[in-house]
Amino acid sequence: MTTFRKRNLVLRKTLFVVFFALIALSIAFAVWQSREWVVPEEAKKLKNPLAPTDTALASGRTVYLDKCAECHGETGRGDGPQARMYDPAPGNLTDTHHMSTRTDGELFYQISEGHRPMPAFKKRLSEEQRWQLVLFVRSLAR
Repeated sequence: MTTFRKRNLVLRKTLFVVFFALIALSIAFAVWQSREWVVPEEAKKLKNPLAPTDTALASGRTVYLDKCAECHGETGRGDGPQARMYDPAPGNLTDTHHMSTRTDGELFYQISEGHRPMPAFKKRLSEEQRWQLVLFVRSLAR
């Protein structure tokens, strides 16, 4: 076998291995992304330091309309203009039963840390804005 053929064979084998490694990584990433949204126990115990005043709710609404409504919809039903683009679909924040099973700490954690396809807002919003958002999201389920 000539040197050229040996190099060509090695190149094809290498490309074959790389191709299948990329496929395996893609599958692993897809499985990892579809895992359950686990909130640490300490985060669940956090209490909202803000009272649900008109001012806090209005501020939360402003943040919600700016950062959340495109996916969750203006009324929180998960029917925003970009909702169809995502799997899983954005949650319905007006579902009273579902929202009553979540603590303020859980909502704060989920807003802060995100979980694909939802982005994390820890660095985009102040802690006060995230707590205001928790207050507003709670108001959607009433």
